[in-house]
Amino acid sequence: MGRDGNGAPTDHYGGRHHDEMHQKPSSALLEGFKNNKSRRFELPDLADHVVEFSSDQHGSRFIQQKLETAEPEVAAAVFAEVLPSAHQLITDVFGNYVVQKFLEYGTDEQRRLLAGELKDHVLSLSLQMYGCRVIQKALEVFDEAQQTAMVNELDGHVLRCVRDQNGNHVIQKCIERVPPARIQFIVSSFYGNVLTLSTHPYGCRVIQRVLEHCTPEQKTEGIMDEILREAVQLAQDQYGNYVVQHVLQHGGEDERRKILATLAGQIVILAQHKFASNVIEKCLTYCGAEERQIMITEMLGTTDENEPLQAMMKDQFANYVVQKLLEVCDEGERDQLLSRMQVHLPNLKKFTYGKHIVARVEKLIQSNLPPPKPITAVAGTADGTGGDEAEEGAPEGGGGVGDAAEESPAPDTE
Repeated sequence: MGRDGNGAPTDHYGGRHHDEMHQKPSSALLEGFKNNKSRRFELPDLADHVVEFSSDQHGSRFIQQKLETAEPEVAAAVFAEVLPSAHQLITDVFGNYVVQKFLEYGTDEQRRLLAGELKDHVLSLSLQMYGCRVIQKALEVFDEAQQTAMVNELDGHVLRCVRDQNGNHVIQKCIERVPPARIQFIVSSFYGNVLTLSTHPYGCRVIQRVLEHCTPEQKTEGIMDEILREAVQLAQDQYGNYVVQHVLQHGGEDERRKILATLAGQIVILAQHKFASNVIEKCLTYCGAEERQIMITEMLGTTDENEPLQAMMKDQFANYVVQKLLEVCDEGERDQLLSRMQVHLPNLKKFTYGKHIVARVEKLIQSNLPPPKPITAVAGTADGTGGDEAEEGAPEGGGGVGDAAEESPAPDTE
């Protein structure tokens, strides 16, 4: 934030800061609007006061609601007052919503005029708390030519925007709404920076948008290769783990196979990690049978004591991984695992996190037992009853236990 010639605070955009702008006393019309509940106001009643109303919480909401159904000539009269003050309203906490309404419901000509107001200011607005919302709305409604003109103003400033709490939303919107061919400079700026960005609270969101919306050619060489190469480090990061999970859930079979190949040999260690345990669960859920068998072999270990599996069942994070494994494995794998686990159950009950899995395993073991044989009636007895009733608390089958570790909040997009 800077200062204008009078020492008053200004925002990135050069306009008056919101607090300064709202120190002016309200007009009698605005006070009457807020306090006189009996009078029914319409948009024409706001003549010469549209900017003031737009900068007021209640006035802005009123204008937004009315614009959605306003006659063209009424909306045009409101727009005629908004346009000369667009710079002020775009960066205003309440005024930005009025500008967004004109972008959404306005005519092509009104959008064209607003595009002119945004010209040469896209970067500064993208970094401004309220301006970034207007830029995002413009990217949603503008045609390709207008979009292209806007995003080109960000060339050379992409990484700065990605790391900014406001600008990252604009970059995400560019990736989501602008044709991939028009944003190659954005994607190219990520090449060689994927690890750094994926471990950043805002950057990890942007990388996920690239994985969702960009072409295979844009992703493979510069983005995916670095993710696969750094998968172990990313899996253990509070933000990077989301990027690896995203590839496992939405990527191709070959990409899943490569990620598991990178993680192999460290499955047990990663399963006991707060963030990486979520990645291992995703591996179990989305990788194929061959990859799952690799993981099972690693968890069982090389001795009859199954030390790795024992350690996992006692661990606060890995016990959920074991539960996920029991949920997704096939019948043969489940029988193999249960036979190994059964001998460790008495010892597991002594551990806080071991208790979590004991009930699950005992339930599965019980469900795998053959049904009791019916009792043969003896001749001459009063009642020849059938087989014993099912044991109380017999398992209802299926269903996993919730995901593992407490997750870091992941960002949204707005």
